[in-house]
Amino acid sequence: MEIDRVAPTRRPDGPPAGFQKWRSLLFVHWELPAAALQALLPPALTVDTFEGRTYVGLVPFAMHDVRPTRWLPPAPTARDFLETNLRVYVHAGGRDPGVWFLSLDAASSLAVLAARTFFHLPYWRARMDCLRSGDEVRYRSQRLWAGDARASLDVRYTVGEELGIAPVGTLEHFLVERYCLYTAPARDRLLRLRVHHRPYPLRRARVQAVDESLVAAAGVDRHAAIASELWSEGVDVEIFSAERVRP
Repeated sequence: MEIDRVAPTRRPDGPPAGFQKWRSLLFVHWELPAAALQALLPPALTVDTFEGRTYVGLVPFAMHDVRPTRWLPPAPTARDFLETNLRVYVHAGGRDPGVWFLSLDAASSLAVLAARTFFHLPYWRARMDCLRSGDEVRYRSQRLWAGDARASLDVRYTVGEELGIAPVGTLEHFLVERYCLYTAPARDRLLRLRVHHRPYPLRRARVQAVDESLVAAAGVDRHAAIASELWSEGVDVEIFSAERVRP
């Protein structure tokens, strides 16, 4: 099955419903068995593959200038904050390749509550910090309010040489150029939310050390070496309204 990976990169029609700036993104990926990831998805979604391989991605980054709608100014406590998402790559019946979030940790209580309420996304409140000295970065997160799903991340990495924009058909494009996200407020109801931004300007990243329990907290057994390490200075993002995915 050949999936169109270019169409989702085009800007949707109509005005955006919100705006965000995503900055200093680290993309860390592990190759994991397709069956283990498929078990975490709703029935309407299928795990996406690159040359027969499937991946889980961990993306710590910074959110800036978050505007929940085009008409309102940013909320002071949810304008700029750190966020980490754990994601699986999916498609819906061979169309609209995108992401399914296993978890999202954020350092803003308001952002967590709003995303859980209005977008039905698995956000968690976390205590987070990021320190950068030149090209050396340390990013830490400790989940709060989590009960049995407590989890943490401590990663140290170096930002490397420039790679430019990922060409279509490469593993890098498969992993980072995702413009649809899916959420399921009910088992029989799947929503798709589209975003638009310029292609990521990529650089290599070299992870010196990573201590994380986010993957295990999501119900995935991760015993694999890192398969891909990338970094981007970031993009300005338009957010479009969610739409029902029809069978």
